[in-house]
Formats: sequence, structure tokens, C-alpha cells
Amino acid sequence: MNILILGLGYSAGFFARAALAQGWEVTGTVRSTEKAAELSSEGIRTLVFGGFAVSSTLAKAVSEADAVLVSVQPAEDGDPALGPLRAALMMAPNLRWIGYLSTIGVYGDQGGVWIDEATPPAPTNARTRQRVEIEEAWLQLGRDSGKPVQIFRLSGIYGPGRNAITKLRAGTANRLVKPGQVFNRIHVDDIAGVLMASLAQPRQGAVYNVTDDEPGPPQDVITFAAELTGLEPPPEIPFEQARLSPMAASFYGESKRVSNALVKREFGYAFRYPTYREALRTLVEAGE
Repeated sequence: MNILILGLGYSAGFFARAALAQGWEVTGTVRSTEKAAELSSEGIRTLVFGGFAVSSTLAKAVSEADAVLVSVQPAEDGDPALGPLRAALMMAPNLRWIGYLSTIGVYGDQGGVWIDEATPPAPTNARTRQRVEIEEAWLQLGRDSGKPVQIFRLSGIYGPGRNAITKLRAGTANRLVKPGQVFNRIHVDDIAGVLMASLAQPRQGAVYNVTDDEPGPPQDVITFAAELTGLEPPPEIPFEQARLSPMAASFYGESKRVSNALVKREFGYAFRYPTYREALRTLVEAGE
């Protein structure tokens, strides 16, 4: 299988390595020659793409792809890949799967109740409203082309090098306490696992929540990481006393419990890390 990844960043990198382990050919776009050199050493073919002009090499990669994963961050005017590559994607003869990585932030604040894919998006800021628009644009591409497009709404992403333990060691962890505030998380290995499962059974227009089993207060994760490592946890700070950036404040303004039942039911997927506890224990055992 020939896989093209648009936006080969942290999460997509774990998917790329899982695909390579299956013996598939992987090409990914990056924004710098330095990143290209780093990934090429792992056997991933890389192309530098800034979201404007499409090179003949990238157009060729689209035309040869069996699957395309879209993991680029939105630009001010929308998705930086969809416009330049839409025609090439429409005409790609072998393309049988397109996946777009989105966010559970599109659901907005749900007051801490359980929600699933049947819950209508209720974005609360310009950033998540744009995400909903981009999701719809990709789904429209699927309807227009007849090629299966799937949307994957990710919860709080963590994994090696990016987790509560590394924050504790770096001194950047905090324990802001806002009563009733909960959210889900997802380990990068499980993002890769769900994507691999979807590749085996594409479904046009599908939307999936990619999230763990246990939504919970963010301060609990930091406390558990401190217990595992013997590090001193930061003091608990009441939310109303915190000084937050607008983005962080918007994050704490939303509370929801997101179900992953559809992924389990449709793919038969068993999460490697159903909660943060299994994942953090594994990271400690690995030396992190």
C-alpha cells in the first residue's frame, strides 16, 4: 500500500511508523528541509510543502497514493492542503481512503455529560468553528469524488516525549482545579491503531471519536504521574486564580465525556492504553 501523509507531525509520525512496520510505502509532507532529513533517516520519503504551490513531485505522490492522511493545521483561510490538492485528489486513480484528523473541540462545552458521534458539533470559538467547516469541506470532497473520506476527532494527545511526566520533569506541569471540569485523552499509539483499523474497512462519510475510556479532571493525571515518579507535584491552584492564555482559558471553559464506543463496535478495536494510568506506567518503565 502507498500512503501519503499531508502534515507529518507528532501524531502522524506514529501512524507512519506503524505503516512502515507493515511494509507499506510512506511519503509525508513537512515544512522544512531539516525535518525532511530527520524523517528520511527512518525510511519515510519526505516532501517539503508549504501549502501554496503544488510541486510536480507532490502531485505525482497524490496520483500514486492508495490512502491519504490529512494532519495539517488549519490556516487563517481554511485547510492549506485541500484547495491546492483538491483536483489531484479527485482524479487519483488508486485512492480508496482519505482520513482527516480533527478534534473533539468541535463539540464545544457539553456540561460534563457523555456524548458520541451523534452529538451535533457546537463550537464555541473561531478556531473550532473553522474545524467544523474544514471537516465538511473534506466530506464534500468525498461526496463529489466517490472516494471514502473519514473524520477522526481526537481528544487530548499525549505519548513519548509529550506527557504529564515530561511536564513534571521540565517544571511546566500545573494542577488547576475547576470543579466539574473533565476531558478525555488519547495516546498516539492508539491514534495509529484506529487509523490502521479504518484503512482495513473504509466507510464514506464516517466520523469517529478517537479517545480513551476515562474522562477525568486534568489535575488527576499530574498527581498520578507524580506518584509514579516520586516527583513533587505542583500545588493545586483554584481555576479562578489562574492566569491563562486565551487558548488555555477556552480549553478549561469546556467539559465533556466523549464515548469511543463506535470505534470499538465498528472496528473491534481494543485500546492499548484505555486510560492514562496504563500509558504513564509504560512510559516510566521505558525510562521516561
